[in-house]
Amino acid sequence: MKLAGGILLAAGFAAMPLFTARNDLLNLGVQIFLAVALAQSWNLIGGYAGQINLGHAAFFGLGALVTRMLWVSGMPLLLSIAAGAVVATAFGCLIGVPAFRLRGAYFAIGTLGLAEILRITIGNVLPEISTIRAAELASYNMLPRYYLTLGLAVLCVAVVAWMVPSRVGLGIRAVREDEIAAEATGVSAVRHKLLALAVSTAMAGLAGGAFAYYHVSYYPQHTFSPVWTFDAVLMSFIGGVGTVHGPVLGALFYVVLKEVLALRWVEFHLIIFGVLFILVVLFLPGGLVEAWNRARRLIARPR
Repeated sequence: MKLAGGILLAAGFAAMPLFTARNDLLNLGVQIFLAVALAQSWNLIGGYAGQINLGHAAFFGLGALVTRMLWVSGMPLLLSIAAGAVVATAFGCLIGVPAFRLRGAYFAIGTLGLAEILRITIGNVLPEISTIRAAELASYNMLPRYYLTLGLAVLCVAVVAWMVPSRVGLGIRAVREDEIAAEATGVSAVRHKLLALAVSTAMAGLAGGAFAYYHVSYYPQHTFSPVWTFDAVLMSFIGGVGTVHGPVLGALFYVVLKEVLALRWVEFHLIIFGVLFILVVLFLPGGLVEAWNRARRLIARPR
């Protein structure tokens, strides 16, 4: 049922440009797909591995930075995006070994601190705005960006859906539940956490690369902003953290509601999302997935 729903949703988005040429709708689609990829990448490390990474924007930013630099210099786009993902993964694995010595809130604060150091450094080293080449600007087309980000979103969901029931996925979830018990049964906690981090950072790097291709101009430090991390966390929790389809639902809900609020209550949309996050954590920790399951049980209950 979930698989069929996901296929229908992806097919519907894939067919949408056949029925409309409106750039605003295509632009909304790109934002949704990037949000799905980013939320799913955080969900793997935060939801399934249980490691609350508050420095996720660092990997998104590295993917964007490397992709933009290589693509603008003349390297083919897909190779540039792949290189950005590799750099993001390498950096993630490099900091993962010392970072995983920290537990709980210390790990979260430590990753946030590392991301902020990187953001400030990039802002000082590359203070100028990044823009695409004149030839690319003249031929800018939303359609290839739409399908690239759609493919990326499908890829990220498929990777997590494949990993979760696998032996590796079971090991990652066992470490989340109880590291000591997992170690006692022969599951290496560090190895599984590093594997989850590597896949998570690779997906974040790919999302950053797609963002660099999508945007005409931006400041390099913008993609290292903690807002990208908090957006990913918020979408994962709203949809249902630790589930495959939760981040997809959360991204759809978040992006559409954000657009509506930006049009009418631009001054209050951050406050509204903050209150919404608190309410979800307190009263609906399973997010929209839990709300749907509760509704189904109520409907199916015999009268």
